[in-house]
Parts: sequence; C-alpha cells; structure tokens
Amino acid sequence: MLGLLLLQVLASCLCLGHSEVVKSFETSCPQFFFREIPPNEALEPQKPAWICQRYKNQYYFATLYDRKMRIPVYSAYIYQPGPGKRPRTWLVEPQLIGPIYPKTMEKEWTLLNRYNVSLEKLSQSQAILHDYKNLTGLNRGHLNPNGHHDNYSSRMATFTLTNIVPQDEKLNGGAWNNYEQQTMIRRTQGCATTFVVVGAVPGNNYIAKGRVNKPSHLWSAACCVVDNNYIKAWAVIAENDKNEVQLLTLGELEDTLTELYGRGQVSLFDSDCPRN
Repeated sequence: MLGLLLLQVLASCLCLGHSEVVKSFETSCPQFFFREIPPNEALEPQKPAWICQRYKNQYYFATLYDRKMRIPVYSAYIYQPGPGKRPRTWLVEPQLIGPIYPKTMEKEWTLLNRYNVSLEKLSQSQAILHDYKNLTGLNRGHLNPNGHHDNYSSRMATFTLTNIVPQDEKLNGGAWNNYEQQTMIRRTQGCATTFVVVGAVPGNNYIAKGRVNKPSHLWSAACCVVDNNYIKAWAVIAENDKNEVQLLTLGELEDTLTELYGRGQVSLFDSDCPRN
C-alpha cells in the first residue's frame, strides 16, 4: 500500500505544475529579473510569500504574494508572446498552506480529495475559486497574462489564483488588454529580451465578504535589452475603476508607486535600466 501511495504521489508531481514557496528570488529563480535583481523591499507586504512558479519541471515566472490581502503584489516574467489556446483550468498553491504540502500547483479538487485538505484550511492561506464567483463589474485579471507566452505549458502556468486580482471588467477587456496585446508588440520591436514586472496596489475595497482585496491600481513596467549597448524601458499604470491606461517612464512609475505604497523609494529594476 505504501509503495502504491508513493507511486500515486510521484505521478501527481510529474504530471502537474510545480510552484515553490522560497526564501528569496535571488537564490531560487533570479532569471526572470533584469540583471537577476528583483524589485526592492519597498513593495513587500506585511505577510509576503515568494513563489517561483514552475510547471512540468520548468520555471515560468516569479510572484510575490500578499498572504493577508490574498492577491499578488507583482509577477515577473520574460515577454515571449506566441499563438496558442487559452487554458481553462484554474490552480491554487498548496505550499501556501504549509511546507508539508506538495510543491505542485494543484486543482482545488485535488487538494480536497487527494490530500484531504479542508476548504476552510485552503481558504485561510489564499484566494479560492469561490471568492471570484458572482462578481459584478469585476473579473479575474492576470498580472502575468497567458498571451505573453508562446506555448501551452507556459500559458497554463499563469492560470494560478496566486497570479490573479479582481480587475475592473471594462479595463481588463479594454485599455489594459490593448496595452498587453498591442502596445507591448510595438514597444518590444528590436528587443532581444524584455523583462516585465506587473503589479497591483492594494485598495480600500474587498470582494468575497472582505477576504480578497480589490486593488486600487494596476501597473506594469518593462526593461528591454536591445543589445549590449542599448537598453530601453517603459511603464504604465491604471486606476482599477476606469478604462484608461497612462503611459509613463520607468522613473515616473517608480515615483508614483513610492507615493502609493508609502514604504520608501520603489525600485523595480537594476539601475542599468533607464529611468527616463
């Protein structure tokens, strides 16, 4: 029986996505940050969790998660768009419950039925599917969008609730989508590698009876390496109740976030990425 159980667990680990709650991005998955340097501590919430988002034995992006607000602070990834189907399956993060649980992104059903985790215990650690049911004027907004990835596995990895915030429905399908799908294509022309950090500023409103924070703003910043002699950057920010996106320099966004977060000067990329 023990051997059969071990085989079942191994099979689960091999076929599902892996995510690891780690102590730091610098030592675990630094490749998603320009010069391998993540944003500074000015963005860190009271109860942070650093997640290296991994699927089928490959890392695809990194997420700083706010355990208290039950939303990601930011997700960082390398921009590699391509055609492909949009996944339909949503996953959660077992290791946010505790280190004894699998390092795998799992379906809620799998945790409840295979690992005997109660829905209450799961919901204490993170947002769950029920939190996003019956929303009015809001939907599940990716920070790291599936459309910025070029194969099904990388797209699937973005469908974790640790990468999702309650986003204004019109913004998500309108100006924000235009930025993700059109502006990014234009701006990344000539880029050899584009590092992206997309974040959400906690707001004063909540969904799911106060369980999940509705961000006041969403923001995105990109650092594009054209060649060894040329690096360029840009950024945007949007209020999460208006269908408008404001284009900024990286320095302007960092100054704006410094005011919004109120925890000191924000730095999103290594100093070699231009602020002007």
